[in-house]
Amino acid sequence: MAKKQTPKQFDPDQYEKLPYRRCGRSGLLLPAMSLGMWQSLGDKGNEQLCRRCVYWAFDHGVTHFDLANNYGDPPGNSELLFGRVLGDLPRDELIISTKAGFDMWPGPYGTGGSRKYLIASLDQSLKRLGLDYVDIFYHHRPNPETPLVETMGALDHIVRSGKALYAGVSNYKAPQFLDAIELVEQNALTSITIHQAKYNMLNRAYETDLFAHAAAGGTGVIVYSVLDKGMLSERYLEGVPKGSRLAKRGAAGREYYENLRSTGKLERIGELAELARSRGQSLSQMAITWALRDERVTSVLVGVSSLDQLKEDLAALDSSPLSGDELRRIDSVLGE
Repeated sequence: MAKKQTPKQFDPDQYEKLPYRRCGRSGLLLPAMSLGMWQSLGDKGNEQLCRRCVYWAFDHGVTHFDLANNYGDPPGNSELLFGRVLGDLPRDELIISTKAGFDMWPGPYGTGGSRKYLIASLDQSLKRLGLDYVDIFYHHRPNPETPLVETMGALDHIVRSGKALYAGVSNYKAPQFLDAIELVEQNALTSITIHQAKYNMLNRAYETDLFAHAAAGGTGVIVYSVLDKGMLSERYLEGVPKGSRLAKRGAAGREYYENLRSTGKLERIGELAELARSRGQSLSQMAITWALRDERVTSVLVGVSSLDQLKEDLAALDSSPLSGDELRRIDSVLGE
């Protein structure tokens, strides 16, 4: 007779370990840091790494795990791996999100923003995850070839059908996002609960418009690429390490790095690293602290390639807020 497996036990004080923020005007709370499955954790052969990181994250209060139909190598593998990890986790204590919008399968119905693609893609995602529903379903990118009313109508149908609890959009520019909010209100469709947007110290365009639209519309904002693909860390200050993302890009990566040096951006990153050290932080930790300074940011979405990296990132939430003088120095270094 097979020995019965002992259920995984988690820290009963896990929810006291980090802050939670309300997502816009909804009732949904998200942890200040969420874990993404875009890189590394969803790659073939990385199930044990994924399991270790997800368990540790949940044990320390991270309840939100972010995926997409095309994440992982091969595409879809992130959802398959995470689905296998889910068995030891309490489903009702998790926020699981996935997306559709980029190319996923051949032909005209495997990409874009049509009702056909979004509903079919979510059905496939649910099978890979082994779930009846996800908590958040996003349209991953705007698609000008599809009427916006069709895309928003598909999200409305998905929520009303019970396959997702909340609707979101990702990578919408401010005018597109404003159009989506107005269309949803005019047609009494399911509200857009959350917007996932790229935002970091080197990419601040959304501060001037999208954040304001989100606040006015009662939509939360979760930001990704907070470390700008590793640029906002000490990793590239002395060159391009073997095995890094830039190294894997070959000639294109070397050209990008040389542009960083020639434009002075690498020098400015070095100055930011000095400021972080004076605060007792790594640069990556300060980048996370900086992104969370804005109360309109519901959560920071991080991707990791090791458990040590996850621990370092989460430790940023224990740091003191940036002072006014420190924020002004950051602006000065960046030329803002």
